[in-house]
Amino acid sequence: MAKNNSNIKRVVVTGMGVVTAIGTGLEEFWANLSAGKSGVSLIDTFDTSKHGSKIAAQIKDFDPADFMDFKAAKRMDRFAQFGVAATALALKDSGLKIDSTNENYTGVFIGSGIGGLLTLEAQHQVLMERGADRVSPFLIPMIICNMAAAQASIFSGAKGPVSTATTACAAGSNSIGDAYEVIKRGSAKVMISGGAEAAITPLGMAGFSNMNAMSTRNDAPQKASRPFDRDRDGFVMGEGAGVIILEELEYAISRGAKIYAEIFGYGMTGEAFHMTALEESGVNVVRCIKNCLNEGGVSVDEIDYLNAHGTSTPLNDIVESAAVATCFGDHIRKLNVSSTKSMHGHCLGAAGAIEAAATIMAIKNDLIPPTINLDNPDEKCGPLNFTPNKVLKKTVNFAVSNSMGFGGHNVTVGFKKFEG
Repeated sequence: MAKNNSNIKRVVVTGMGVVTAIGTGLEEFWANLSAGKSGVSLIDTFDTSKHGSKIAAQIKDFDPADFMDFKAAKRMDRFAQFGVAATALALKDSGLKIDSTNENYTGVFIGSGIGGLLTLEAQHQVLMERGADRVSPFLIPMIICNMAAAQASIFSGAKGPVSTATTACAAGSNSIGDAYEVIKRGSAKVMISGGAEAAITPLGMAGFSNMNAMSTRNDAPQKASRPFDRDRDGFVMGEGAGVIILEELEYAISRGAKIYAEIFGYGMTGEAFHMTALEESGVNVVRCIKNCLNEGGVSVDEIDYLNAHGTSTPLNDIVESAAVATCFGDHIRKLNVSSTKSMHGHCLGAAGAIEAAATIMAIKNDLIPPTINLDNPDEKCGPLNFTPNKVLKKTVNFAVSNSMGFGGHNVTVGFKKFEG
């Protein structure tokens, strides 16, 4: 059973904001996730004639002016705009007001794997075509990865710890886990945490596509992201942001906050193996999950749901599946696993945060979101229950979310139903 150590500060989730291809705002996101709706389509913002992969989970109806000052938005790259928008949504959802009474112990950790790629490409074109003197003076503060966190801090008025994880596709999860540890040790009472990314650009798509990492199922975009399916052929790029508000339990109770869930653990391991690939035994992923569970004193038999990294790439899905099977043993007969990337795409540095929101909503609603497009389960991914194609009603008391990033960054974050 889970431990209850009264000497350790408890950390709870009090608000969430998401900006994704399947919905902006928690309600729309969760409704479409539960319905198994795909957000993938043909890219329509630039010429993809020379790109192998011509599809992505694009956000098509985003207007930054709905969330922030228009002039401020003009000085932000799209990824930072997403981060500020998700922050605005999360703060509204939490009912938290940041003012002189709490600004110094409210912090911001928002990660990003790539940062302002859209601005970088546009300004490089200006340099090549119009000369160095025409490059924007805002180039540098628009492209650096910390600007989603920095702009969210400026927007919200949070003056506590502010930082950015850049651990590739694990950045969102690292940011949540790091924020959890900051509150646990007493360095903040509230943390705005998550990830933001906007890499659906000509260069971003070309780079990943030429690695043969992306799906080329261009004739059927909504069927292209198919984690754990034997016909998968790569991941589908997504974009967006996820932000969750973490609070010290006593502070959350003192202000009458609603509580979605409690965070119980945070695991990290390194692969020390390859720039882009996981070590095939999965032993380092197993250690990561166990580190998370051990921190919270939670046994493998207590976990009801695992939100997988599940990228829809051939090797990653096999290694992660093997690791989950090894870690959970006989409990895999009762464990539900799913990859929501099948719907919102792989949002890189924002992925872990968006998937954390999905995991928390699974706990809140006692519903397991499906892995869509799982028509022919790959035998190499083993006997796991990947919750194919349809949402499942099931009591979810404990859940974990996995993330893995290029360079060998493994992260697991654990959540549980809140009990006062």
